[in-house]
Amino acid sequence: MGSLKSNNKEHDKSSANTKENLKPDLCYGARHTQIILMFLLISLGYMMRVALSVGIVAMTDPNASPNPDIPTYEWDDESIILSSFFLGYMIPQIGAGQLAKYYGPKYFLAGATAIGSVISILIPVMAQFGSWAIIICRVLQGIAQGFMYPSCHHLLSKWTPPSERSRFSTFVYAGTSFGTVISLPLTGWISGSSLGWPFAYYLYGALGLLWTVVWLFLGKNSPKEHKKINPLELKYIETSLNETHDQKPMATPWKAIFSSLPFWGIFVGQCGQNWGYTTLLTNIPTYMGNVLNFDIKSNGLLSAGPYFTFWILSFISSYLADWAITHRVTSIGNTRKIANSIGAVVPAIALIILGVIGTTSTNVTTGALILLFIAVGVNSSTCSGYQVNHMDIAPVHAGTLMGISNGLSNVTAIIAPLIIQFIVTEASNPYQWATVFYTSAAIFIAGNVIFVVFGSGETQSWNYAKNHSSEIHTDFKVQVVPNERKESIKNKF
Repeated sequence: MGSLKSNNKEHDKSSANTKENLKPDLCYGARHTQIILMFLLISLGYMMRVALSVGIVAMTDPNASPNPDIPTYEWDDESIILSSFFLGYMIPQIGAGQLAKYYGPKYFLAGATAIGSVISILIPVMAQFGSWAIIICRVLQGIAQGFMYPSCHHLLSKWTPPSERSRFSTFVYAGTSFGTVISLPLTGWISGSSLGWPFAYYLYGALGLLWTVVWLFLGKNSPKEHKKINPLELKYIETSLNETHDQKPMATPWKAIFSSLPFWGIFVGQCGQNWGYTTLLTNIPTYMGNVLNFDIKSNGLLSAGPYFTFWILSFISSYLADWAITHRVTSIGNTRKIANSIGAVVPAIALIILGVIGTTSTNVTTGALILLFIAVGVNSSTCSGYQVNHMDIAPVHAGTLMGISNGLSNVTAIIAPLIIQFIVTEASNPYQWATVFYTSAAIFIAGNVIFVVFGSGETQSWNYAKNHSSEIHTDFKVQVVPNERKESIKNKF
């Protein structure tokens, strides 16, 4: 019995190594171009999304800009304005995943990005009509950006071999932090200059339109649609994913999805993440301005600092996750759970400490900044946790799964700012902010516990068509490609 296990283990290692040897000796391939384009999309989406977090401070502060011609407004529904984006954001998620699966996401992404960019350019004009006009713009912008995550998840499931999945997926979704890092200080600087806050919306909208044009020329739905891809790279990707050229989309197994505990584990984990991340993203500028007393320019720069940390640490955590999976240190499932636990529990502890020192110390500026850097930075580890787990349990339906979980979990992103509005009635009161931090910490931990208990790294049986003969693997699917076959492929091309 022991000999049998040993032989199986050696066979798995040999199979994995043989498959890895099929990887073409290319420093840069077609898949890298697609990954970079998706990263830029997510980055630009977050630049537009986050701009209002700092922009709304300048839009309601007559002293923000030295230019007297820059308009300002008196609004008392700022929390509704901030949460309105997510009301629209959740609407197209499931449909976007289905459209990506059956028709390919290329043109849907292009159209949605163009619409969102035009809306960004129109925001300064619409602001003249009142806060309700901004709310409508943000809802529409949310609908447009609702196509991003399901579409990118579908593209990642088509373009990324399992052994590269953590790194490539993390690089793409690190656009959330990169876009935030750029948008917060840049919007703060623009708002505090003679250019004024409207210029920030014009800039981000123009960049979004530029991306749309580039995407239409270079973006591809899958490797097999790429006419100039290196044949060895195409073979490497399709062999790794066990795909064939004539593979057609299968029907979505809705009943199996909604009765799947691993999927619900992802969903609840994402709910916890969305609450905590959105709370920090939309409220750090307000906290820094009213509790830590930073001006608009310093506020934007320092608010971006934690997200720069997030961006850097996300690459480290994703590399370690891929290394652990490739070298079979841990299974895919355990790797996802460990990464997610680090990304949820450490930030929760930091937020609890932040709440305590905020109500017990008089000079908390330095300590608060350090804790915010830790809370947001270490949270990046979840990029190698629940966020890529859809592709582990059901790569065929990854876009749809992301659409469901991302759409429904964003209810928390709508509720969080509204609840915070009732908790924080005096923006400079550290006790009220402590309640916000304790609540977010508890939700971070609760979401992670459910993910750890019910999450899985195994490909689920409902991922395949009923007549499909593939086995379920606890790691990425292994297809043995003999060296002589690899040589024949090379000779053929």
